Amino acid sequence: MELPENSQAAAAEIIIMFHRLKNITPLPDMILLAEFLDGSVRKYDVKPLMSKIPVFQMLSYVPGLFEQVKVDTGGYGIIWNDEIDLACDELYENGRE
Repeated sequence: MELPENSQAAAAEIIIMFHRLKNITPLPDMILLAEFLDGSVRKYDVKPLMSKIPVFQMLSYVPGLFEQVKVDTGGYGIIWNDEIDLACDELYENGRE
C-alpha cells in the first residue's frame, strides 16, 4: 500500500487495532481472566503492578475491591474505581494464554 505524501492523510489511513474486551472475571491470587471480542482469552497477574504503581496496592487491602472489576465502556479497558484502571491492550499483550 502506498501512502500519500501528505502526513495528515497518511495518519488518517493508519488503522489502530485494539483488542477490545467482552468480559473480565476476577480469579483467586489477584489473577484476572480477560475474554476479548475476537474470542481470545488471557490470564493477567495484577500482583506485579502493586510494586510498580502504588495505587494498585489498594486492590490487596481494601476488602472486595479486586472483585469489583468491570469492563469499561466500549471494551477498551477495565476499571475498579475512579483511580484504578487498565487498558485492554495491557491485558492482551502481557497476559498469558
